[in-house]
Amino acid sequence: MDVAVLVSGRGSNLRAICDAIDAGTCDATIVAVISDRKSAAALEYAEGRGIPTRVVPLKKGDDRGLWNDALAREVSSFEPKLVVLAGFMRVLGAPLLDAFTGRIINVHPALLPSFPGHDGAQDALDGGVRLSGCTVHVVDSGVDTGPIIAQAAVPVLADDTAQTLHARIQVQEHQLLPRVIHQIAAGAITLHPLQVHAPAGDPTRALVAPDV
Repeated sequence: MDVAVLVSGRGSNLRAICDAIDAGTCDATIVAVISDRKSAAALEYAEGRGIPTRVVPLKKGDDRGLWNDALAREVSSFEPKLVVLAGFMRVLGAPLLDAFTGRIINVHPALLPSFPGHDGAQDALDGGVRLSGCTVHVVDSGVDTGPIIAQAAVPVLADDTAQTLHARIQVQEHQLLPRVIHQIAAGAITLHPLQVHAPAGDPTRALVAPDV
């Protein structure tokens, strides 16, 4: 399955996907890595693997509508079957959402629907919860509001900081996201409408939301 990955930073989840592909546990081909930031370290990593990269920058004062159109054109030019947001720190607009309806997923560092937004780990600490984790979900026009595909939990420790909690959450992200991509490629998950077809007894089923 051809996948385009959108990134804004270091690209640790991109690396995890690539590692799973190399290990034969994620049946996908990354056809493009696209960023809103020219300085994103993930771009250098992708280029080192021979993956095509593009930058669609959005600077303060830029026309957001034109940026949404440009991003949709760049992603569409690679004809991916799935678009994966892996640390992409922008809310997508209608052009990309309409072009890939039900084919865009995101990984978020919190157990949605609790603590959407850009700082899930700190919000979990501020909320006093004892369990946090990560969520892979279908992207819609809201902020982390789309249907939940899968989740993995981590305990919140008494001495946690946002950094230590986020680091443990990322360990789970790096396992969960490639697994979900593989299940989509294998037909075990249908995204639009969201359905899970994993057979009974599959150990991954516990991580996957019920059919909706």
